[in-house]
Amino acid sequence: MRVLFIGGTGVISSGVSPLALDQGIDLYLLNRGQSVRSLPEGVTHLQADIHNADEVEAVLGGIDFDAVVNWIAYEPADITRDVARFRNRTEQYVFISSASVYKVPPGTLPLTESAPLVNVHLRYSQRKIACEEVLMRAFREEDFPVTIVRPSHTYDRTQIPVVGGYTALDRMRRGKEVLIPGDGTSLWTLTHHTDFARGFVGLLGHPQALGEAVHITSDEVFTWNEIYAMVAQAFGLEARFLHVPSDLIHAYDATLGASLLGDMASCKMFDNTKIRRLVPAYRTVIPFHRGVEEIARWHHAHPHHQMVNPALDHTMDRIAKAYASAWPKA
Repeated sequence: MRVLFIGGTGVISSGVSPLALDQGIDLYLLNRGQSVRSLPEGVTHLQADIHNADEVEAVLGGIDFDAVVNWIAYEPADITRDVARFRNRTEQYVFISSASVYKVPPGTLPLTESAPLVNVHLRYSQRKIACEEVLMRAFREEDFPVTIVRPSHTYDRTQIPVVGGYTALDRMRRGKEVLIPGDGTSLWTLTHHTDFARGFVGLLGHPQALGEAVHITSDEVFTWNEIYAMVAQAFGLEARFLHVPSDLIHAYDATLGASLLGDMASCKMFDNTKIRRLVPAYRTVIPFHRGVEEIARWHHAHPHHQMVNPALDHTMDRIAKAYASAWPKA
């Protein structure tokens, strides 16, 4: 197959590209060439800004594709543009949505793809929902060959999957309290990007995936308390946990608070029946206890990526102080 990735050098897509190449896909990456991640050997790089129509048409020429995947579409206008551009140039258009589109808190668990799509907290999720609506209308009205994929919290070795990332880890190192939303017992799913790739590549060129929305996640489920403890252990640190209501965090940092209230503070576990029906060989092989060891090794080897956000650290101090004053220890 000849496949075009728009973007293709992010956390998730960087796990997909090598597997696609290994399986013999003729892979093209269209991007600006400005990522810190190098392009995998064997791809054809088309350097252009997807928002610049002249640049895109110049590098695409008359090439048609069996599948086009847009990893960086966030607005309905992005989708309207792509439908017009690829209407007669691809057999499948894959939109990368998000599992944050599902209503929170969920009505039932595990989540299936038919769960209601609504998010009153996150503008990001609202835009993804609007993108899905544009695509499904194009599918219904003109048989545009769309497949929608909804990743949940997918990580690679460069990411520390806790609130605040490396800033939270630095707080552990300095003996400061680490904020955990709620009581830390809500359930969360983490998926290694190479595991995600095993399901995703199987959808490319799959005729039964057209018109479908599919989430691809691990079956592992942890509490946030467990996730923080595993991160601390992998880095050889002791952690002082402070459980703080998400509403309080939102009052001090609206952006961080919205990400909690609109996604991370709710239980997220997924029914992967659909991806396994479409890709029967799909399975996850990297449990988080191995993934977090990979994260720790990478960060130890790359000290220049150990970046602390001073503003966020200060905000966390303010939140901890406010919580302590409102809930003094006995």
